[in-house]
Amino acid sequence: QPLLDLCLKGDVRGTLLLAREGINGTIAGPDAGVRAVVESIRREPGFDDLELKYSQCESQPFLRTKVRLKNEIVTIGDPSVNPNEVVGEYVEPEDWNELISDPNTIVVDTRNDYEIEVGAFERAMDPNTKSFREFPDYVDAELNAHRDKKIAMYCTGGIRCEKATALMRQRGFERVYHLKGGVLNYFSKVPKEESLWRGDLFVFDNRVAVNHEIEPSGYDLCHACRFPLSPEDLQSPDYRPGVHCPRCVHTQTDRNRARAEAREKQMRLARERKQPHIGAEAAALQQSK
Repeated sequence: QPLLDLCLKGDVRGTLLLAREGINGTIAGPDAGVRAVVESIRREPGFDDLELKYSQCESQPFLRTKVRLKNEIVTIGDPSVNPNEVVGEYVEPEDWNELISDPNTIVVDTRNDYEIEVGAFERAMDPNTKSFREFPDYVDAELNAHRDKKIAMYCTGGIRCEKATALMRQRGFERVYHLKGGVLNYFSKVPKEESLWRGDLFVFDNRVAVNHEIEPSGYDLCHACRFPLSPEDLQSPDYRPGVHCPRCVHTQTDRNRARAEAREKQMRLARERKQPHIGAEAAALQQSK
């Protein structure tokens, strides 16, 4: 509650997750508000060397403020996997290209399918997971045959790889590496002309995806199936804002389609009234009424 109160006081939005493992999250707001939250967290025992990544955004990318208690920061479904006890070897962004260009290195993307669809590193294996809970089964089925090779893993901000490499080490893999700070850190440290990343990077806020300069790259989310939509998808005749997209146009039930159409109508009416429909502003407006 104190952390939530501090975020609200400083007009800071986003999500912070707290667990025995530590803390993770993404927040956005005025410089002073963000600074106050970071300084408060750093005063807590064990967080003085908190790893941070900053980027600028012209508008608030989050609708609400959430501070949540969880059993796991990133849910893998196995409480015995503890990245505070054992983890893979960190690789600095400046050394990552050399590692993944080695033909004896297996490159594994630990993210889910909808994230990988937006962009990925060259040569990366796609686990085709819809949830991180599926990742242990992928390790057993696909990676056991590569125990003799170096395995390089990456994710958006480096947190999911903490758990993924801890799982691998627990299961007897020795040469396990992960990109320190994730792809966001790679973007900030490696020049675009030297980058081995292909496409854009999915992020969990209203920007949806960012480019190598960590700027919004024109993606949107389908509010029906929650998959990211490229600029080309947004021009498709099968795209109807808030109702369906080329991916889900033929899979929506009549009930879901009707609900989506009703929701989109309410959002349109709110825009016409120049009123917020969801998020903190909408809640404040409702409370004032």
